[in-house]
Amino acid sequence: MHTQTAVVLGATGMVGGLLVQQLLQNDLFSAVRILVRKPVSMQHPKLEVKQVKFDDAESFNDGLGKADSIFCCVGTTQKKVKNDKSAYRKVDYDIPVTAAQLALKNGFRKYLLVSAVGANPNSANFYLQLKGSVEEDISSLPFESTHIFRPSLLMGNRNEKRTGENIAQVVMPLISWTMIGPLRKFRPITGEKVARSMMNAALSPLTGLHVYQYDQMK
Repeated sequence: MHTQTAVVLGATGMVGGLLVQQLLQNDLFSAVRILVRKPVSMQHPKLEVKQVKFDDAESFNDGLGKADSIFCCVGTTQKKVKNDKSAYRKVDYDIPVTAAQLALKNGFRKYLLVSAVGANPNSANFYLQLKGSVEEDISSLPFESTHIFRPSLLMGNRNEKRTGENIAQVVMPLISWTMIGPLRKFRPITGEKVARSMMNAALSPLTGLHVYQYDQMK
């Protein structure tokens, strides 16, 4: 099988970090390139670290380079952007969509995106509307295959403190068994399983658009 070069955005987050570890351990990926704002201490013979300015198209494009698959795991919080919706949009919309547009021009074949359960461009909820708009605009681009992952609550360790989410990580597993039928997609899932599902999708021969919810990622 042809080995791939992968590019990962959001490698310092929970899912992105777990994904990078899995890609580096997989012999079917010959190189893993991560795009970051600030220097990181990660080192591995297959790892390329590119420090870029995401609001500078030339810097962004140079960092992407040439590769096969691009994994987008970026995301911020209202706390980080101090409830500034414009700043939130720059991270959660501008970066994924700009990455897709540049990657397509650079010959990438596959785009894999972490979105969110309930994403809908017509939602009255700002977060879900934004995620839905990202999905819609990326899905319209002619990649060989586009894979969208819609987790609910992500289980695992983060580098940042999220009090509400930490409480939910304790409570949700206790009641997740009650989420059946249409509610199954809202069950919590580990970041490791989402990352593995993304890697497996990149290695699959599937073409076209594919959306993954709880059961598909599990």
